[in-house]
Amino acid sequence: MTAYFIQAFIYLVSAVIAVPLAKRFGLGSVLGYLVAGVVIGPVTGLVGQETTTIQHFAEFGVVMMLFLVGMELDPKALWAMRVRLIGLGGLQVVLTAAAGMLVAWWLGLVWQTALTVGFVFALSSTAIVLQTLEEKGLEKTEGGRSSFSVLLFQDIAVIPMLALIPLLALPALMGGSAGAVAQHSDLSLVANLPGWAHALVVIVAVAAVIVGGYYLSRPLFRYVVQSGLREVFTATALMLVIGIAALMSLVNLSPALGAFLAGLVLANSEFRHELEANIEPFKGLLLGLFFITVGAGINFDILAQEWATVVSLGVAVLTVKALILLALALIFRIKGSNGWLFTLSLAQAGEFGFVLLTYSVQNSVIPDDIAQILSLVVAFSMFLTPVLFIIYDRVVLPRYRRSQNDDREADTIDEIAPVIVAGVGRFGQIVCRLLRANNIPIVVLDHEIKQIENVRQIHIKSFFGDASRHDLLKTAGIASARLLVVAIDDRHRATQMVEHVKKLYPGVWVLARAFDRGHGYELRAAGADDVVSETYHSALELGGHALTALGIHPLRAKQMTWSFVQNEAAHEDELFAAWKEIEEGIAFSPRYGELFMKLEGALSSAMQKDWEEPKKEDVPVWTPPQAND
Repeated sequence: MTAYFIQAFIYLVSAVIAVPLAKRFGLGSVLGYLVAGVVIGPVTGLVGQETTTIQHFAEFGVVMMLFLVGMELDPKALWAMRVRLIGLGGLQVVLTAAAGMLVAWWLGLVWQTALTVGFVFALSSTAIVLQTLEEKGLEKTEGGRSSFSVLLFQDIAVIPMLALIPLLALPALMGGSAGAVAQHSDLSLVANLPGWAHALVVIVAVAAVIVGGYYLSRPLFRYVVQSGLREVFTATALMLVIGIAALMSLVNLSPALGAFLAGLVLANSEFRHELEANIEPFKGLLLGLFFITVGAGINFDILAQEWATVVSLGVAVLTVKALILLALALIFRIKGSNGWLFTLSLAQAGEFGFVLLTYSVQNSVIPDDIAQILSLVVAFSMFLTPVLFIIYDRVVLPRYRRSQNDDREADTIDEIAPVIVAGVGRFGQIVCRLLRANNIPIVVLDHEIKQIENVRQIHIKSFFGDASRHDLLKTAGIASARLLVVAIDDRHRATQMVEHVKKLYPGVWVLARAFDRGHGYELRAAGADDVVSETYHSALELGGHALTALGIHPLRAKQMTWSFVQNEAAHEDELFAAWKEIEEGIAFSPRYGELFMKLEGALSSAMQKDWEEPKKEDVPVWTPPQAND
């Protein structure tokens, strides 16, 4: 028992140290887990042969991930993505498998083994790609959605691959793996069945998942919820996912596919969010453990002997798959940076490659020595995937942004107006519409072409250019302007701009958008005449609606929000002075904390003041909302 505790401690310590460091340096959590595995495995030898066993257990994180992915979709969404799912995903699998088979056959492998190698490298890493896309907020982009479609098709394609591999068995290898096959067959419901019976059992299993998930899961969860015990609900969620995975394994299907189908069935369930909240921690922990075991499982002895082969094959896999993916991106019109995101995110081999390799050795299709080298190639390509995402973030994306903005010269400003608006995003557009509605002439500047095109569509005269540039502001007429509205989406440049304008043109009244309280103080210190936080008034409005929803009269709620504003204004100068002490180098300012607590006390007192409820004839009819039973 002590040995298990020590091993668990080693895995957890490696993750706790490596992953935050990787995130801090912008490398992503996946690369942190892989590095942690390499350090505790091949480098220091802290973990050993148990890594393979743990990896099989940790692969369950992929199953949980696809269960959660399924719950994020619904049948309508799946039907809407049918073109990319079948067309894009199908072409990727077929073309990549064919290319892998040709390369393997050219290297001297028999066609059965070569075809299986093509299957192995046609798959990409669902775990790495989806988790990285989610971390970087790219899952909703065109490239992210296309990548998800291909990954989903790949997971489905694993089913016929697993069905076909036993038919490719080589007689010369059968003697060494018969025992493994027999052992594998002991836990199968379809072993030694004729083809029609095998197909029937598979159909029944899939139908059981769909029908059971739709009709039986809801009564089950209602029964569990009535117990009032959260841990029982968690146990039920795990039981559901584990049971589906076991059923799929018994009929030689992908457990991940079964979990995905179950998640899809439960996508519209009233228990969906609770299920996600309970399974998410297990999914993240097991995926992290899986990546650690991939790093720890690298055999440095074989790698040292065959490093040239492993590296060259790994680079070949990445290159061939990237070329195929890039061609598909062009065919399906996935343009610009989205095309590169699609290409770079799917260029690696995947975790199902390990499954196919193990299954191929058991079924006498791939020799064990070749399988070990191919496993290193799969791991090597997965290890490089975070690096490909870094290339996308730091090379591809900035280049496309520059090509959209910096390659275009600033517009010639041929108008001068009393009001200059710098930045026409979601904040600046409202200001411009209000000014235009009152027939006030304005000059609008923004360095994002899309923003300029958007406001031009609603007939607001605007110019492309960096409003923080002194020469552009001068051309726009800052010297004769009465008002400058600073609403650019860069807090540092906004502060510099305010400081520059107030220094050279002190007569210009400067209104500035702040991101938060601290940025508001920075803008005020720079000389802004009026500062408004972008979320302040919308939060007040929502707070007033919250009070009304709880039964407080709308006029009383409005009075409370105005009291809030007046209370903030009354203490604003004191808080600003205390903030300046902190900015001047005082590490801790007790005065600021005391003032803030004073502000909270005054606010509470203001809220408790008596008020006279208006007469019915003076206000519209209002009925308090009824509480839900």
